[in-house]
Amino acid sequence: MKANITLHKEFSIGETDKRLYGSFIEHLGRAVYTGIYEPGHPKADSEGFRNDVAALVKELDVSVIRYPGGNFVSGYNWEDGTGPKELRPVRLDLAWATKESNSFGTNEFAAWTKKVNAEMMMAVNLGTRGPQEARNFVEYCNFPGGTYWSDLRRKHGVNDPHRIKLWCLGNEMDGPWQICGRTAEEYGRIALEAAKVMKWTDPSIELVACGSSHMRMPTFGDWEKTVLEHVYDHADYVSLHMYLANHENDIPNFLGRSLEMDNFIKTVAGICDLVKVKKNSRKTVNLSFDEWNVWYHSNNADRKIEKWSEAPPLLEDIYTMADALAAGCLLITLLKNADRVKIACLAQLVNVIAPVMTEKSGSAWRQTIFYPFMDASGFGRGTALRCPVTVDKYDSREFCDVPYIEAAGVHNREKNEINIFTVNRNLGEAVNLDAQIAGFGNISLVEHRALYNNDLQACNSASEEKVKPKVLSGGRCENRSGSAFLEIALPPASWNLVRLKIL
Repeated sequence: MKANITLHKEFSIGETDKRLYGSFIEHLGRAVYTGIYEPGHPKADSEGFRNDVAALVKELDVSVIRYPGGNFVSGYNWEDGTGPKELRPVRLDLAWATKESNSFGTNEFAAWTKKVNAEMMMAVNLGTRGPQEARNFVEYCNFPGGTYWSDLRRKHGVNDPHRIKLWCLGNEMDGPWQICGRTAEEYGRIALEAAKVMKWTDPSIELVACGSSHMRMPTFGDWEKTVLEHVYDHADYVSLHMYLANHENDIPNFLGRSLEMDNFIKTVAGICDLVKVKKNSRKTVNLSFDEWNVWYHSNNADRKIEKWSEAPPLLEDIYTMADALAAGCLLITLLKNADRVKIACLAQLVNVIAPVMTEKSGSAWRQTIFYPFMDASGFGRGTALRCPVTVDKYDSREFCDVPYIEAAGVHNREKNEINIFTVNRNLGEAVNLDAQIAGFGNISLVEHRALYNNDLQACNSASEEKVKPKVLSGGRCENRSGSAFLEIALPPASWNLVRLKIL
């Protein structure tokens, strides 16, 4: 099979925001406890942070990390996670039916994000709480001093403000599973009032309003429109969430679901622009895709977890080669919409549907989905380029005209690089890819790296890494008539990174 793509310097989508490569830590399962934080672990530092986990997070070059939820936040009192640890209350977490010790909280999270070179993305509770508690939280975190809440932070040993710039106005408030879920009208009103007092406290912050929990919600579309009619003037982003499942083991259909993500993004962007027109506003509300991943492997195991245990092994999906391909398709979809999606969070980061797994008192290791994210985060920063693909298509159980090749290109001016990301959805056949690249002058091929395994159910573990990238030879790049012509072979069912240098 053959495929053709075209890249031109002048045909850009937009700049990739560095926050496109974010992730998520929730007080859920072992994400925090025995994940990023395990005092007494052989590789823990003096603050209890696992150095082995931090090293893997740095490999991913995660730009921003959302915290503390997720469903957890809708029942969370942020004050519980501050002050002397011996005085912090143990609470029942109704979101996940577990006990929360609160021995890890806001200030610990702030210290850990510095350790892994990431920014914080904080969520406020608009379920059981409201604007006043949200405003107080901003003051505690961001005000320098001389007020009750800022001085309390300093009393807790944190003299300088955290300067958190990105805040979520609750989480999935349309969901019946959410603690104190709301109608669009109810949420729009409380989000507006919270947004006002939060920005009055710190005008420099940016706010993310809750969109629909997923696009198959019965209120999808109407929810976004109603909420935005309330908060448009104060919110900077609206959230999108999407998880892929493959219970039927129908991999062609599974890999086609990135088309649904693309439609989701374009639909929500259109609703934002509709409200912009209705309000006669000059402001553009962009998108925060702050939960995305594959999630289904752990569903049966989660039903067997004993209620009210502490840090149980919840949502611990062990990912396959097929899951890595699906994650790669989603990453490419985000790049193809970089003009509107400015923030995205792989949910989550450690142990809970995560690229990084740990053993309690033991080792940390990379899941299959680690590698597409690492490649995109490391080489997908710059100007996203339009990347039309000519290739055969297939129909699946739910989707029509799924292209066998998904592709995105990014031009990094600072490093004088062009990087191309592709997924070959053809499960049984290599695809010979020809790319014409114009407008950049002469180009050389630096590297073609691919992730593939003949067994699409192959997984990694603490003892064996069956799925890891391979550097491939055989590609070639020629310069003629002012353009570069690239020829490479994409292995069947593979994620590919092609690195090019502008000479």
